[in-house]
Amino acid sequence: MPPGPLRVVIAEDSVLLRDGLAQLLGMRGVEVVAAVGDADALLAAVAEHRPDAAVVDVRMPPTQTDEGLRAAVEIRRTHPGTGVLIFSQYVETAYAAQLLGGAGGGAGIGYLLKERVVDLGEFVDALGRVAAGGTALDPEVVARLFGASRRGSVLDTLTPREREVLALMAQGLTNQGIAGRFVVTERAVEKHVANIFSKLGLSPAEGGHRRVLAVLRYLEG
Repeated sequence: MPPGPLRVVIAEDSVLLRDGLAQLLGMRGVEVVAAVGDADALLAAVAEHRPDAAVVDVRMPPTQTDEGLRAAVEIRRTHPGTGVLIFSQYVETAYAAQLLGGAGGGAGIGYLLKERVVDLGEFVDALGRVAAGGTALDPEVVARLFGASRRGSVLDTLTPREREVLALMAQGLTNQGIAGRFVVTERAVEKHVANIFSKLGLSPAEGGHRRVLAVLRYLEG
């Protein structure tokens, strides 16, 4: 992520929510370069401004179904350096799985549920992680996507604790954060993470993106 304020585009069809979110983010030092109300305007704004991240609702005009998610998939294809944070009250599994499957390099992916975000600081932190190439996935989203896609796979070789660690990695937690959640040492978490990488066939050559790739393997089932 480049130095300076985080630059974002907001796509939300509700004027009150769109303007309110833009104002709140601005108070936290985030530069909202565009705030739009439909998918076509979102794609145009991303092409024009090349933001660090886009905050996208799932359902937007004209059909109020999955326009936002389909636009997010297009952004991942045409502007892989722009992080995408889905911010919605709905979990749409089909296009969400496609969106996540297109990640792995460049900027990151997030999917947060509106009713479960209660702290603006945490939201801004999640937005920053996504722009920097990480993940920020609500546990409920992880559960829904994982349940929708799970079949017999290499994931079956993970221990129950390794699965728990991987689920927390999907939420964007660091090793230190995971250690605090389980009340164990960070070294113990590092061992679990190393085992996860090994079992999923992720070599050290894949560098810092191994965490994102591991999360994608987890969601793809």
